[in-house]
Amino acid sequence: MHPFDGRVVSNFIMQALRGENITVYGKGDQTRSFCYVDDLLDAMQAMMNQDTEVGPINTGNPNEFTIRELAEKVIKLTGSNSRIVELPLPADDPKQRRPDITRARQVLGWEPKIQLDEGLKKTIEYFKHLDLRVYKNPTPHNAFANTERLLKEKADRADRLKAAAPNRADAKRAKPA
Repeated sequence: MHPFDGRVVSNFIMQALRGENITVYGKGDQTRSFCYVDDLLDAMQAMMNQDTEVGPINTGNPNEFTIRELAEKVIKLTGSNSRIVELPLPADDPKQRRPDITRARQVLGWEPKIQLDEGLKKTIEYFKHLDLRVYKNPTPHNAFANTERLLKEKADRADRLKAAAPNRADAKRAKPA
């Protein structure tokens, strides 16, 4: 897994390991299902080792977690002091992602074995030991850059509102009744 691939798990882990704020979109109540790579490889192998079904067969882990729960787990498992910061929810962000693995269970006798906490622990250890010098830093067109830009815009907006607040209070007092 590339440390700067822009996906939620790698983003959160890298942010937590660097002590940066972890960014969630909206309240972080959209759900996702995370499947550890070893389980996916087992499913692919099971598919290749059978000769009755051509496919498609959904794989993945049907256990759902909110994005906020994922952020909280990453902070806890890394021991980070990171805080969760909310940014506006993109209009096209799916509310729920959960695979139906009924056919994988029936046809392949497969279901995931590694649950989220165990997979996160393994992934965090992987990222802790990466030599980040061999990875290209993110380009300007990625989630990291967009997140930083949105955080700056949000802080600037808050500063402008704060600065304007006394002026608005003065204007209200000055209005004739």
